[in-house]
Amino acid sequence: MTRRPARVAILDDYAGVALEVADWSQVRSRSEITVFDRHLSEAEAAEALRGFDVVCTMRERMAFPRTLIERLPDLKLITIVGRALPNLDMAAATERGVLVAHSDFTAPRFRALRDATPELAWGLMIATVRNLAEEHRRMRDGGWQTATGVTLAGKTLGLLGLGRTGKRMAEYAKAFGMPVVAWSQNLTEEAAAESGARRVEKTALFEESDVVSIHLVLSERTRGLVGAPELALMKPSAYLINTSRGPIVDEAALQARRIAGAGLDVFDVEPLPPDHPLRRLPNVTLSPHLGYVTREMLGAFYADTIEAVTAWLDGTPVRVANPEALPG
Repeated sequence: MTRRPARVAILDDYAGVALEVADWSQVRSRSEITVFDRHLSEAEAAEALRGFDVVCTMRERMAFPRTLIERLPDLKLITIVGRALPNLDMAAATERGVLVAHSDFTAPRFRALRDATPELAWGLMIATVRNLAEEHRRMRDGGWQTATGVTLAGKTLGLLGLGRTGKRMAEYAKAFGMPVVAWSQNLTEEAAAESGARRVEKTALFEESDVVSIHLVLSERTRGLVGAPELALMKPSAYLINTSRGPIVDEAALQARRIAGAGLDVFDVEPLPPDHPLRRLPNVTLSPHLGYVTREMLGAFYADTIEAVTAWLDGTPVRVANPEALPG
């Protein structure tokens, strides 16, 4: 009996570029590839992904809870971007014998990783403090300027987190003439100084900063870290920028409009529901989780995915996050 080709699903390719930015020929010649360009609910995914051997995810765009994994009996491999996927039930995958192949961000192809998100964060910051989104809409509607912005030079930038992205933000701040204060739970004064920042306590960061930019990993320690008490500490003229993860900020607290404005690239639920209140706030600039979405980064992500799928097709899977699921 002739064995059918493997079926490979590329999920959440919102921009329709997955097959353009990387060379899938090694996979295409040995399998059938289907690209899904819109987000699938769990019920839709259970139906649409039935019969697929491999699913290729993009960051946290698609959740794989136990209830979905158990409805996909043919699934054998899930590729993820990064070392882990928080919304994937690894135990369920392992129990079902589904391998999970992770990325290797130390590979040379990921050199652009340090620049994509901080560049977006800085652009979002400028757009927010200069009201670009509102003014753009007015121009499209035939109007002209109605708002005033603020200059960043001389303003204090507060960085929640001074890791890879935070350090890059501190470098940009120097070019803009912005003094930098920083805080995270494990940050020392010496480490902050090495990056051109002054370490302060969390309370002081919110009180002193004219712009607070978030660059922390989402965890139980950081979930809800920026809520109503923290926003109340901020100057009424201050701004909040979040390009990290949505649940770090209490979205309901933002709706009180206690501060001058916010620039948000990430949200509790993604894609952001069409009727979400944040869409209607005039002092909030929104972007649809574009932090890592550049052609260079997507090309690197998909190249890593192709490598993992090809290795699995060869019977020699690589970068397996759950080796307990390997046969024998």
